[in-house]
Amino acid sequence: MKTTITLACAGTALVLVACASLPSSAELDAQAQAMMKASFRDQGIAKVDRIQQDLGQSACSSDKPPPEAVSKQVEKEAMASIKPPSDGRYLGDWKRGEALAQNGRGMTWTDASIETKANGGNCYNCHQIDKKEISFGTIGPSLWNYGKLRGVLNPDDPASKPIVDYTWGKLWNSKAYSACSNMPRFGHAKLLDEGQLKDLMALLLDPKSPVNQ
Repeated sequence: MKTTITLACAGTALVLVACASLPSSAELDAQAQAMMKASFRDQGIAKVDRIQQDLGQSACSSDKPPPEAVSKQVEKEAMASIKPPSDGRYLGDWKRGEALAQNGRGMTWTDASIETKANGGNCYNCHQIDKKEISFGTIGPSLWNYGKLRGVLNPDDPASKPIVDYTWGKLWNSKAYSACSNMPRFGHAKLLDEGQLKDLMALLLDPKSPVNQ
């Protein structure tokens, strides 16, 4: 009996020592950061600085949603980052926008340049764009009849301005409306230029666009 008790106590002591020696969350985070830095290198246009997280990314990388105050701060900073079109015109060519929406290329280390002209919007990967599509992503809502459902009969009509502004802002920096949005921040991250964003706007809001038929 004495031997059994001794062994039990020894086992308990070992467990307690093991628990006491476990690394803290901060130490684990530091180890993960070190591993990330050691595992990646600059190659082509892809630089290691891509793994550096801003507030929105770090707040939403946890296994738990960020506190409300942090979410509000992320959204406030994102909203402040949105830049309206330099010429005040929000819509471009829906045909070019459709091609962009169906193009998933860009920002890979094999690309020769960081210029946005080679990039696509990759919209199809998360959204339905056309009713004829048989394969599309479902992470985001369907974009079918996007402008029509929101009552945008004339994008230049002052009555349409709230939807036009919202759509531009969502494309520019989606975290302005949802701190942990999965949508790429096309304008903020310089994934697409102003002209390309205008073309996507036309795809979504031009009454003549097939999206709104």
